[in-house]
Amino acid sequence: MTAVDWLDLSLDTPEENLSLDEALLLQADSDNGGPVLRFWESASHFVVLGISNRADVEADLGECLRAGVPVLRRTSGGGAVLQGPGCLNYALVLPVPDEGPLSGLLSTNDHIIGRHAAALSALAPAPVTRAGTSDLAMDGLKFSGNAQRRKRRWILFHGTFLLDFDLPLIGRYLQMPSRQPDYRRDRPHGDFIRNFPASREDVKEALRRTWKADAVRGEIPRETVARLVREQFSRSEWNRRVLPEP
Repeated sequence: MTAVDWLDLSLDTPEENLSLDEALLLQADSDNGGPVLRFWESASHFVVLGISNRADVEADLGECLRAGVPVLRRTSGGGAVLQGPGCLNYALVLPVPDEGPLSGLLSTNDHIIGRHAAALSALAPAPVTRAGTSDLAMDGLKFSGNAQRRKRRWILFHGTFLLDFDLPLIGRYLQMPSRQPDYRRDRPHGDFIRNFPASREDVKEALRRTWKADAVRGEIPRETVARLVREQFSRSEWNRRVLPEP
């Protein structure tokens, strides 16, 4: 297995945290970085859209505006999620081989989600299962959503783990999704999601062992992060734009 670095780093703002995921992918793709597993958690609430989502369809923009909750957009696919304290994020940057499980979009989902389900089952009182395209669930309730962004030689695979999140806020700031997996069965947010019953330290360690992420990543591409915040993630033109699914 390719050696993977470990980076446990939450930056100050939602825009910076989204930018760092992207910057780590761009750094690897330019041959200045390498595989890395990052964890982060936002100190404030914000909505993040998938790259093809419409803000006015997926988020309650009026409620977000009243509460001062930003609505941002990431570079990967998938649906809109609410971020904030109690929602642990991870990002994996891995090389894309010519063949094998990471060589295609669907097989990448199978491989990574399957490994995470196996790792987290050891922490759970009930089986952790893959659900939908790229969710993790326990007892039919979702606690993790995941998405990917692919370049020719590298992939960013990232997602969330609800641990001690204020779950009713999800229904406050998000509308019912325009696209939903079959297993959701039109359930409202409150009947579809749950927190995963494990500590963030245990979840981090389970994934760190899974990916054999032993070496600590020291420097990060701060100039690229600042540029991405300035030119992309803080701009309304980006956050309200509708882009095709990658």
